[in-house]
Amino acid sequence: MGATDTETVPDYAELPLGRFLDMVASREPAPGGGASAAVAVALAAALTGMAARFSKDHLADAETIADKADELRSRGMLLAQADAAAYGRVLDAHRNPHEDEEKRRRRIREALSEAADVPLSIAEVGVEVAGNAGRLVEEGNPNLRGDAVTATVLAGAGVRAAVTLVEINVSAGGADDDRLSRIDQLLATMAAVQEVVEGTEARSRG
Repeated sequence: MGATDTETVPDYAELPLGRFLDMVASREPAPGGGASAAVAVALAAALTGMAARFSKDHLADAETIADKADELRSRGMLLAQADAAAYGRVLDAHRNPHEDEEKRRRRIREALSEAADVPLSIAEVGVEVAGNAGRLVEEGNPNLRGDAVTATVLAGAGVRAAVTLVEINVSAGGADDDRLSRIDQLLATMAAVQEVVEGTEARSRG
């Protein structure tokens, strides 16, 4: 296995929170922005799961939402690990001075393309988390509304960060493909969720 395989990247879900934060703050390239976005999405999913479990008297499918939130939380943490591995492969491609220049450039483009795929998946998970959390804001236990709102905010931040990384990596790799259209769709869906949440909050205050 190479130095940037996912098997050699720590399982961030098993680390103490303080240790993960130290790793992000260190002079190491990973975990960085992508892993942080994925962890934000996973935390949003955890809050969604909690809010759903307290909403069984309010929503018939609350248990289904909670189970889905658990699945998305696990996926988010796996994507955090995958992002660190993918970024490591970008660095490896840049660091190989022994290849001819054309081959080296091709490897860099391929690594950047892969590095765009992971944050795209993070954004997709984040939008799904936000949609479920938004339902809980509208229809769930009102005592957990603040937690559900927080979940939508965290998920939205993770989505925005992730799509920015997609744009950066696609641009750096010289690609122009349907991933850019996909992130536009994800941002539009995220905006619709936020509009619903803001409307619900305005009604609750009024």
